[in-house]
Amino acid sequence: MSESAKQRATGRHQREQEARQVVDDIQLDRKRRDGRIGLGLLIAAVVLAVAAQWLFTALKPTDPAIVAAPDPALAENRTWTGTLTLNHDVTLEIEITGDTAPQAAANFIALSQSHFYDNTPCHRLTTEGIYVLQCGDPTGTGSGGPGYQFGPLENVPEDGVYRTGTIAMARAQAPDSMGSQFFIVYEDSPLPAPGYTVFGRVTGGMDQLQTKIVDSGVEQGIASPTDGPPAQPVTITGIELQ
Repeated sequence: MSESAKQRATGRHQREQEARQVVDDIQLDRKRRDGRIGLGLLIAAVVLAVAAQWLFTALKPTDPAIVAAPDPALAENRTWTGTLTLNHDVTLEIEITGDTAPQAAANFIALSQSHFYDNTPCHRLTTEGIYVLQCGDPTGTGSGGPGYQFGPLENVPEDGVYRTGTIAMARAQAPDSMGSQFFIVYEDSPLPAPGYTVFGRVTGGMDQLQTKIVDSGVEQGIASPTDGPPAQPVTITGIELQ
């Protein structure tokens, strides 16, 4: 082969290599670009999924689905009757007075019907000076509630004495700080002004409350031997009203 033919063959071979390199570079660049697009799509999908999950969580209804004190009209301006069961074996017959305490009665009725009180503890028993069993706090700490507060006070005893069987709303210092907590009076108790809303009474079963819960006293080893968690743990296991 002549020298010129060799040169032409070498040049052709070099050009073929350069052409293959260009093709390889194009394919590599395409793969990288496709990879970036795929990664971008994956990231976008993850972000979308997280956003969808956040939206779903944010839009989940509260439990219970009561976010403010219910309309007093729910109490129907009448007396409701039913039962309040503690620990499955203490059944109290109760009356809820929608005519004299419509706002508190409507609140208790709505929370009961939504099963808010189911399996909540009665966290406080007092055995000196005042005689009450306090219930309705889902946290069992004395500071929990339904997520809202209401007032004003209703049906407060004029003489400041809360008779045996009274069911009244507990509250913080402010008169309009009622929520879900209530107390049952098991022995006549004087309470200071401005008082507490009386919205019902126990009409039967007080003897069971006394013997199965109150007589056990307050849990030992706490700051006060007469005011604290019941020694016999107490849980609301059912409320029926009609």
